[in-house]
Amino acid sequence: MEKFYWIFFSFFAFSLFFYAGPVLSENITPQQILQYADEIRSPQADYSVMAKITSQKPNKKDKIAIYEILMKGQDNTIIKTLSPEVDKGTSLLMLRYDLWVFLQTISKPLRISLQQRLFGEAANGDVARANFSGDYDPELIDIVTIKGKTFYLLELTAKNEKVTYHKVKLWVMKDTYYPLKGEFYAFSGKLLKICYYTNYKLILDKMRPTRLVLDNPLVKGQRTVIDYDNMILDTFSDKIFTKNYMKKLKY
Repeated sequence: MEKFYWIFFSFFAFSLFFYAGPVLSENITPQQILQYADEIRSPQADYSVMAKITSQKPNKKDKIAIYEILMKGQDNTIIKTLSPEVDKGTSLLMLRYDLWVFLQTISKPLRISLQQRLFGEAANGDVARANFSGDYDPELIDIVTIKGKTFYLLELTAKNEKVTYHKVKLWVMKDTYYPLKGEFYAFSGKLLKICYYTNYKLILDKMRPTRLVLDNPLVKGQRTVIDYDNMILDTFSDKIFTKNYMKKLKY
């Protein structure tokens, strides 16, 4: 793991949290904080991006998958599987909260959920949706100081049962609105994964996290790393975000 990630890992795992009281000092609401964090995480426009997902497990060889992702607005997504070769040609279509998988060997699409795993620790919704502010109601539960930096700690509650997680705790840097850490919970209250937003780079006029590290809290050393690259603003026709068009996608 890169030195940059370990700095962030220790930064969050071992730092002492000092309570500062959940009081906003300026005219900003929890919803606005979350919207600003969303704008950092991904462009609020149509775009395409490449994603390399690496699944790491103790004492096992890393497994890698590569996807091309097409995003139209906040609710329409196509995920094209480019590798491994055995899965090449498999595509996912998301229309709002509805999700289908298209396999080369089956003529009809299969309905799946955002909660199901895409690859490694990454759920379908981790890759297909990037709209926290549209999917969750935020509450400011704390303002914390870590290593001299101030962070908003938001608790996000799902607006419906179709979203990927029931609750999310999100640490957002006060000065920049950079998301740095997220904890993701099931409807049962179980902690499913911990995400670190790292490797910030200047992309499309904003500093954005290009690496997401998803740690399994129950298995030490088991994690999935999502690396984003080649993010490009684009314009997509509505017709490609239909079930009828999926078989026409080019690979």
